Amino acid sequence: MIRSSRPVAAAFAAFALLALAACGETEEPYVEKPVEELYNNAVNAMSNSNYRRAARLFDEVERQHPYSVWATRAQLQAAYAHYQSNKYDDAIVALDRFIQLNPSHRDVAYAYYLKALCYYEQIVDVARDARMTELALNGLQEVVRRFPDSVFARDARVKIDLTYDHLAGKEMEVGRFYLQRQQWLAAVNRFRTVVEKYQTTSHVPEALHRLTEAYMALGLVDEARRSTAVLGHNYPGSEWYADSYTLVGTGQLPRDERPGVVTRTLNALNPLSYF
Repeated sequence: MIRSSRPVAAAFAAFALLALAACGETEEPYVEKPVEELYNNAVNAMSNSNYRRAARLFDEVERQHPYSVWATRAQLQAAYAHYQSNKYDDAIVALDRFIQLNPSHRDVAYAYYLKALCYYEQIVDVARDARMTELALNGLQEVVRRFPDSVFARDARVKIDLTYDHLAGKEMEVGRFYLQRQQWLAAVNRFRTVVEKYQTTSHVPEALHRLTEAYMALGLVDEARRSTAVLGHNYPGSEWYADSYTLVGTGQLPRDERPGVVTRTLNALNPLSYF
């Protein structure tokens, strides 16, 4: 047993030495430089769109000169460089650190805004998990709450509306899924969420029409009429109102929406085209 373990130990030791040698080849040696030189080199890398190198150099500014005024600037610049190179997790970590260390800094509003953008840029289509959208919404709302008069708050308000629209689109997609499978109550819950929680989004007219469809399928004619009345009052010229009115009046959808409850609008409209 002892003899057989020696070759294994020797091989492990050789592997460890090779690994250390490889690390030594890729890691740049520490060379102390004036803070102005480091910072200017980082700025030049940023100007040349070499964001990963810029982030390393800004980090080096803070590492070599942690108590200089340049170090605080470098923290924020490093976060921006990570953001530009789509390394959003690294940017968020850097921004959280900047906010924690500099809560009263003049650029802290920008730090909150950039953090929200890191989430916002990762919003994908409505068919995917909405967690990133919710994180973006929370971040944007925090910018508006903390810095309501800033230029960042103005842009955040616009992005909040777009984020709400995306969340409403996610609810609509799930509601359509339930509707197609004739799970009427589950569909009703999703469409009511859109109508009640996302009233300013572009999805409300369709949500009201889908509620009419689901209620009619459940035999809740009075509820269907109410949804149609709300749709007609708020969106009288909408194609959704015309379809709902026909459905409530005749008990049937237009010919191009048969058979079943939904075909035309679900098959003809790709939910991804909304965004």
